[in-house]
Amino acid sequence: MAKPFVKWVGGKSQLITDITQRLPEYIQTGQPYQFVELFAGSAAVALHLMESEYPPQKVILNDINTDLINLYQVVKSQPNKLLNALNTIQAEYDILEDKAAKQPYYYDKRRQFNLRDKDAIKHAALFVFLNRAGFNGLYRVNRKNEFNVPIGSYKQPRFAFADAINKASQLLANVDILNISFDEFLSKTKQLDQENLPTFFYLDPPYKPLSESSSFTSYAKGSFNDDDQRKLKQFCDTLDNKGYQWLLSNSDTARPAQQDSFFDDLYADYTIERVKAHRSINSNGSQRGQINELLIRNY
Repeated sequence: MAKPFVKWVGGKSQLITDITQRLPEYIQTGQPYQFVELFAGSAAVALHLMESEYPPQKVILNDINTDLINLYQVVKSQPNKLLNALNTIQAEYDILEDKAAKQPYYYDKRRQFNLRDKDAIKHAALFVFLNRAGFNGLYRVNRKNEFNVPIGSYKQPRFAFADAINKASQLLANVDILNISFDEFLSKTKQLDQENLPTFFYLDPPYKPLSESSSFTSYAKGSFNDDDQRKLKQFCDTLDNKGYQWLLSNSDTARPAQQDSFFDDLYADYTIERVKAHRSINSNGSQRGQINELLIRNY
């Protein structure tokens, strides 16, 4: 089965079962449909559906993160050149004996990445390297759009995942890959209804942080704040009014310690369910481990 080839905070591999159990009936019974993932991230849900018993006839992957979308475009069209570049990086990194020796190499590659070279393959390879060698697989940028994640503590990280990249390349061959904001999507994709297929949207936005220490929403220049969460809800209302079905995931802020009913109030008109997920990134140990996340849908 296809697996994500990038680490992504909040990636949905662990919630695949919960998500697939809640897919609309027409998908579960094998009727033709098209699938849209507006916040691609690791694309775990899209990759899973494309290899499921009833794959979508058409898939659109979108993310506002230009670096991530460049990687998907390269995986789609030039996987062998990407793997060659990753094998070179792998060989160079493996020669370095310890973290002290690896640090200059890592930070030089990070500097090169932030130059955003026009060579798409080189930039994609640097993305994978930083994703796998950096701290906890984070993608975080500052207001200047500079990637600023420090080196991780992995002794022998692997970068060239030939099986995963080649498999993803095959699946992405006929996928439309876009790089726009979610609120621009409907105005820039007029062809949705021309397919004459039911369209299912999965939305996995940057999560509302449970605390300041768990905030990793700077996946693109500028953060995804509460106003953006409200805009996304308005977008979901628009989808609902147009007759599209959607499922959205987010953090559960209504824990006993916080009593924050932000999402319960915001999506009160829709179905809200809580499922268990494992979260490992937080400076507060009590906020790691198995916690609730939300799955919200309009059907």
